[in-house]
Amino acid sequence: MLKIAMAQMEVIPGHPDQNTATILRMIKQAKAQQADIVIFPEMAVPGYLLGDTWEQPSFIRDCESYGQDIIAAAQGITVMFGNVAADWTKKNNDGRVRKYNAFFTAQDGELVQPDGSPYPFTIKTLMPNYREFDDTRHFFSLQKLARELGTTPAQLLAPLTLSIGDQDYRVGCLLCEDGWSDDYELSPVELLRHQGKVDFYVNISASPYTLGKNGKRNRVFGHEASEAGAPLFYVNCIGLQNNGKTVYTFDGSSTAYDAAGRVVISAPEYKESLAVVTLDEMEGMPACQPPEEPEIAHIYRALHYGVRRFLENIHMKKVVIGISGGIDSAVAAALYCDVLGPENLLLVNMPSVFNSETTKGLSQQLAENLGCRYMIVPIQHSVDHTIEQLEHTPVTLLENGTKKSLQVSSFVAENIQARDRSARVLAGAAAAFGGGFTCNANKAETTVGYSTLYGDQSGFLAALADLWKHQVYALAHYLNDVVYGREVVPQGIIDIVPSAELSAAQNVDEGKGDPIKYPYHDYLFRSFIERWQKATPEDVLIWYAEGTVEEHLGCEKGLVARYFPTAEAFIKDLERWWNLFTGMAIAKRIQAPPILAVSRRAYGFDHREAQNGPYYTRKYRELKAKLLQEA
Repeated sequence: MLKIAMAQMEVIPGHPDQNTATILRMIKQAKAQQADIVIFPEMAVPGYLLGDTWEQPSFIRDCESYGQDIIAAAQGITVMFGNVAADWTKKNNDGRVRKYNAFFTAQDGELVQPDGSPYPFTIKTLMPNYREFDDTRHFFSLQKLARELGTTPAQLLAPLTLSIGDQDYRVGCLLCEDGWSDDYELSPVELLRHQGKVDFYVNISASPYTLGKNGKRNRVFGHEASEAGAPLFYVNCIGLQNNGKTVYTFDGSSTAYDAAGRVVISAPEYKESLAVVTLDEMEGMPACQPPEEPEIAHIYRALHYGVRRFLENIHMKKVVIGISGGIDSAVAAALYCDVLGPENLLLVNMPSVFNSETTKGLSQQLAENLGCRYMIVPIQHSVDHTIEQLEHTPVTLLENGTKKSLQVSSFVAENIQARDRSARVLAGAAAAFGGGFTCNANKAETTVGYSTLYGDQSGFLAALADLWKHQVYALAHYLNDVVYGREVVPQGIIDIVPSAELSAAQNVDEGKGDPIKYPYHDYLFRSFIERWQKATPEDVLIWYAEGTVEEHLGCEKGLVARYFPTAEAFIKDLERWWNLFTGMAIAKRIQAPPILAVSRRAYGFDHREAQNGPYYTRKYRELKAKLLQEA
């Protein structure tokens, strides 16, 4: 009666000492529950997203040292865990020490060597090098090792034989990506399956959360288990890891699949868990059905966990938010209040002459609903003073002594307002309050740079910058209906037209607002960034010519005709936003705060971009000319 424990733990990136302490504690817990095997996640000792910390030999040696502590603790129990492994006699292609992303199995204070492996550990076969992953930069794969040794991955990747009690078990050991092999030239699961009977499979993972990923994983791993006719144990970590510009939550959701591919155990999201299951009893266990929940419920949990852990990691206990009476700042305020409590949240309304009584009143109502700290800091005087200084201070050309004053346009005045709010008021208030201030931008604004550099794009974290505008609205309803159970985000904020209120042309009482038509542009912009095969103006214009734009974008039917009565209007709009997306917006994104990721493609390290300027393909230019000629 083999008892297997899945140890879902928080992995703290770059801190093998703390992670090892957690592992040793959970080994004791597993022993107390009479487990025969305890399984920990991929890279459980060092963490996974470490950047070029992987280039520090002393750090690698430290991870090895802590790995020895875990091996020594494998007494009376078999311990399976992820760690970095180094072959100090060999080099990677970059000339640095050879490193492997490795799966270790320890028993009786010794490592168990996989059948056919030249090392006492299993090496990760498939190296993801997309999205947030950069494995090939740091690690040597089993495929490359096979080529170096003049053999094949099939010869090196063999099941591990475990002797427990009076029985031997053949275990198929996999590391995360090894189970996601659809687009690779080989499948590690199939290679293991073709080498004789495997009693069960173990996939140790460090898999960041993205919306919809858990459902897909259950389909993929459930199919692998049923095809192999053997149980599969997937053990993932929880915690927060980052690539500098992009912050990822790790939700855990460790899962046991029976030989038919059914989910029989699923660990809770974002919680440490030690789930123990008896191998022989899995077939008789009822299937574990995940609860039916709206998409926004998953987004909320990821954001709440991510914001809380990010604040804890940087030791920030207080937050300042500039609120405008608009939906983005209101949702940010409700989210941070839920995380920190009202006493640690300061909301600041900073009206100018362009802010309506409507939005000022809604800001007050939001603060009252949350019961948090609130202040009003008018900015018109300081904005006027800045404009007066710029326009009345002579600029001298020292070459010939001529003098000329600067002229502040209405557009420049808008930027001065935004920068005055953030760089002066919010930064000063945050310092005085003893905290930091947020960036409240959504993903549509981030896509086209509809924010002011060093102004409303400033802040310590952009918690909503991976949410499209319609998702921000959905989160507002979820916060009201489910999280708080009452109206904290005023209905008036939900109903009002989105507007920056930086000029008379953005008067909300007259129904004037942002130039972004969110019901359409949310989905157009999403096609630029989130489609696996990213769309360009060529694709969009082909869809327009075919009359299938809404179908391909996934937006409401009829929007294109409603917003763009002619081909010229459609093309003008498309090029306006493409020029910004591939132009100035990149410069702004590079300097933006870290973004908390929830989607299948977030800005930052997840979407790697260069400042090369807009480009239109030959086919696009030809189709554009044809459409305009036919108009």
